[in-house]
Amino acid sequence: MTGLLFLIPVALTLGLLGLAAFFWAMRDGQFDDPEGAASRILIDDEDGPEV
Repeated sequence: MTGLLFLIPVALTLGLLGLAAFFWAMRDGQFDDPEGAASRILIDDEDGPEV
């Protein structure tokens, strides 16, 4: 029982730190890919249906 009194706050703290890091990365533009969509249209699709 005393282990739960220690582990629950630790788990909540680590979860909140992970969530804060995720939102910080989103706000910082870490997941933006402005050139990906523009260059993806130029890639030939080799796995297309054969005629």
